[in-house]
Amino acid sequence: MNKKTPFLSALIVSSMILVLAGCGSAAKNDSAEPAAATEAGKDKLKIETSFYPMYEFTRQVAGDLADVHLLVPAGTEPHDWEPTPKDMAAIEQADMLVYNGAGLESWVDQVVSGSDSKGMTAVEASKGLELIPGTEEEDHDHDHDAAEGDAHATEAVTGHEEEHDHDHEHDHGAFDPHVWLSPKLAIGEVRTIEAALSAKAPEHKAQFEENAAAYIAKLQQLDEQYTKELSDTKRKDFITQHAAFGYLAHTYGLTQVPIAGLSPEQEPSAQAMAEVVKFAQAHQVKTIFFETLVSSSVADTIAKEVGAESAVLNPIEGLTPEDEAKNLDYLQIMQANLTALVKALNE
Repeated sequence: MNKKTPFLSALIVSSMILVLAGCGSAAKNDSAEPAAATEAGKDKLKIETSFYPMYEFTRQVAGDLADVHLLVPAGTEPHDWEPTPKDMAAIEQADMLVYNGAGLESWVDQVVSGSDSKGMTAVEASKGLELIPGTEEEDHDHDHDAAEGDAHATEAVTGHEEEHDHDHEHDHGAFDPHVWLSPKLAIGEVRTIEAALSAKAPEHKAQFEENAAAYIAKLQQLDEQYTKELSDTKRKDFITQHAAFGYLAHTYGLTQVPIAGLSPEQEPSAQAMAEVVKFAQAHQVKTIFFETLVSSSVADTIAKEVGAESAVLNPIEGLTPEDEAKNLDYLQIMQANLTALVKALNE
């Protein structure tokens, strides 16, 4: 027993040395790969984006030259979303913040003005686009007469003869922020994002331009489909749960009749609902559109009242978990919107 003890002790010590050496080697190898990845990622831009369309447009232009992050999580309505302290820290540390503007992200001005980061660039994607006035629920007056109803609804989406400036002070909702729902205007937002990225990282300008051109080609094809399929529909008016489709309607010669105003959370008055019911009956509307992310109860109520169906017309203010599970993107959802519109406008 005593003779074996030194041997066992030596064996144990040797084994421990080998184990420790192996652990040290493993630790070194484990840390080498993340270090290399970190080193490789140093050149990538860190970009925060406000909500889904801004994320998708930025991701398409940036490609693999940036880490693009979405602030508003899936399933969350962006109109009243506010950044958490963690979100604000992420924005502070980012190279760029891309947001839509036009009054949608009410938190941006405060966050940007309060930021200590001199290297962070704030990009307003809708800047330079011609904005149309927003319509609030109390402004709706769907006349019982069909012709007057058409005229009023059209005025709500085309009354923008005056030039509008983003710097002019207006109350929330003075402008309709939903520019991304017109493929033509979405192209403008993509170009604004591309210009900002090229200015931020001029060494990658050619790649950004190439990426933007490829995505814009897809948006142009989408625009051509909308133009063709909506040009000869039987009717031109459609009823929506909230006033998100003004730009789409204006671009393609349609009339949006919203139940409520710009905010999807806004509850319409009993009078407004009664006016929409009369409008639907006068125009023999067969489909009342509701949307994702908010309750469809208002649209369902009106649909039941007039003997119509309710269907989704997606404002793409964010993906639902179901959308993510199906790997749906902006282009696919806009295709689904076109299909829904064509069906409703030909009933």
